[in-house]
Parts: sequence; structure tokens; C-alpha cells
Amino acid sequence: MTASPLKPAGRAATPMAFVRAIVLGYERYGKDPSQALAQAQIAPRDLAKPQGRVTAGQFEALSAHAMQELDDEALGWFGRRLPWGTYGMLCRASLSAPDLGVAIKRWCRHHRLLTDDIDMALTVGNGQATVSIRENVDLGALREFCLVSNLRFLHGYASWVIDSRVSLRTARFPFEAPPHRDAYPLMFDGELQFGAEVASYSFDERYLALPLRRDEQALRTMLRRALPLTVLQYRRDRLLGQRVRELLRAQGRQGATAESLSGLLHVSARTLHRQLQEEGVSLQQLKDTVRHEQAAEQLRRTERPIKNIALAVGFRNEKSFSRAFRAWAGMTPGDFRRAAAAGSSGGLPREGNL
Repeated sequence: MTASPLKPAGRAATPMAFVRAIVLGYERYGKDPSQALAQAQIAPRDLAKPQGRVTAGQFEALSAHAMQELDDEALGWFGRRLPWGTYGMLCRASLSAPDLGVAIKRWCRHHRLLTDDIDMALTVGNGQATVSIRENVDLGALREFCLVSNLRFLHGYASWVIDSRVSLRTARFPFEAPPHRDAYPLMFDGELQFGAEVASYSFDERYLALPLRRDEQALRTMLRRALPLTVLQYRRDRLLGQRVRELLRAQGRQGATAESLSGLLHVSARTLHRQLQEEGVSLQQLKDTVRHEQAAEQLRRTERPIKNIALAVGFRNEKSFSRAFRAWAGMTPGDFRRAAAAGSSGGLPREGNL
């Protein structure tokens, strides 16, 4: 297994710096990288180009050849080899976990059995989960490639095993922004921070509770390729709709536009609309759901005039509010308030009935 491609084959997006890191791995083993470069159709003269790029297909071919030729899936990062098939073993060891949180913990624990050079850990707090890497030795010239690849491996596996994009809030790196910084948003979504204390990324802790959706047969199919784990193929985010609803509740009408929401979620407005569509819901439907919830809550818990509630939740007048509320709850706002007061409303309608 190797580092994930940045984009589908055809677009040169992977930094030449990562190609040079693989070549450096060959040098550490005293071997000639010429055959691997030829396999990937990368001209040796292009290695020196500071802003050079290769396609995902080229990088996959290079990595697969190098890992097998060197018999080291770590490509020289660590003090000892990780023989061909090592990362497949890590995937298999976590596959029987009941949820993503346990799977990630197993990955980190088993990775420590493979090398002492780095430690990977999962921590949870303040509503977010963080995967971090502690460096126990000087990784030297391969430091960036090693840290980026190990973060990508686990992020890719996490997305694959729950069949959902794991959207990152923040990705941090313990080095200054490299000349190829523009490639990082293609590898890591969310806010990017350089010059951090350790390499890490953080995401919503609720992903950890999602069950695994892959089995042994799916794993065998995935491992037939040297480069199976690409986060970008997982457009669906199983938590996105829930996160949008929470932002709409918290931000109110001021945060109800696609542009403002996409900024808070660190995605483009176009991506936001597309991912919600893939979940079978639209932004407008989520807005309506939140407005209805907020209206019902005010009808139940306050004595505010219905006209004022209508304006507060974004309707132009009481008539349009009453029409929308009847379509949602099956009764007028006044009837809903009276039923709630009598204790017979049974609470808010369930979201599945909206």
C-alpha cells in the first residue's frame, strides 16, 4: 500500500518533492531507482524541477514498484523495513472493530508493534477526535513525506472502512509551509496549520461511533491495488446533514446561506450542495426542518404571539407561516400550541416525518 493519490490520473497534482523522497529511499538502500522511474514514466531530469508535479497514476506506479522492489512499504522512512503487505495487515487487524473509534485505536496500537520511530495516537475531547503522530527519532529528509503519508494512510482507511468521507476540521504539520503548499488542500480538507508542535488532524468525534461497512472480501478487493485508499473518492459525508442542521440552529438566519455555511464547514458552496444531494436532502429542506423545530419549540414553551414567532423563524407573515406549519405538523400553529399545553402533542414530530 502506498500514499493516496491527490487527484484522478490525468492531472499532475502530486508534488515532485514526494517523488524525490522515494528516490531518496532507494539511495538509503543503495539501489538504483531508474527502473521504478521508468515504470512511472518520470524522466530523471524532471526530478530537479522545484515546482514539478506528476499525476496520481504516475505516483501510484512509482510507489507500487518501489515498495515491492525495496520490500519496504515505508520506503525507507524508518529504522527497519515494513515488508510488502504490512499496511494490508494493519487494515485487516482493524476490520473486525465494532466502530471507527475502536478501529483507529487498533491501527495506532498495532503500528507501534511495527516501528518505534513514530507513535500514532487517537485522543478525544471537546467534541472532536484527533489523530496525532509523535516522532521518536529524527526522520531527516524523509520527514515530510513520512508524516503526510501516515496521516493519509489512516485517514484513507477510516473513510474507506465506514464508506463515508471523514471531513477534517484541521490538519497540522510540525514544519513550515513547503514550496508545494498548494498541494495540501488536495490531500487534507479543513484548516491547514504549519509550524505546529506535532503532525495531526482533527474531525468531529461522532464519526468514531459509525459502524464499519466493509468485510474481508471488500478488503481483499481493495488490496489488489497498491494504492487503494484515496479519501477524495468518498464524496458522501454521513454526518454532513446533521452538522448543517446544528450550524443553522446556532447561526440563525445570519448563517443560513450556502456561502456562510460552506465557509464554516471548510468546503465550497458547490461541494456543500453536491454532498447534501448525495445524502438525499437539500439545503432548503434542512432550513425548513430547523425553522419548523424552532417554531414548534417556541409554540410549546412561550406565549409569544404567533405572528412574532413567524417573523422570528424567517417567514414573511403569519399566513405563510401557518400554511407551512400545517403542511409540516398536520395542524395549525394555534392548534399545536393548545395540544402542547394540554400535554397531548407528544412532543415535536419526528424528523423522519418531516
